[in-house]
Amino acid sequence: MEIITLREDYIKLGQALKATALVEDGVEAKLVIKDGEVTVNGEVDTRRGRKLYDGDVVCYNGNEIQIKK
Repeated sequence: MEIITLREDYIKLGQALKATALVEDGVEAKLVIKDGEVTVNGEVDTRRGRKLYDGDVVCYNGNEIQIKK
């Protein structure tokens, strides 16, 4: 499990995938999110700009990202 510690109030979904190197770039992040391959708190979310806050959990390709403040 990857952990992202927030410096601000939130991080966007696409940025979180890039920050943990689960995708190579923003284009790949956009595609996997749009294709419904990413879940946030157990539900598919197709918004790349989805804001993630403390306690959110993102899953992609068998990997989990936990957001902490």
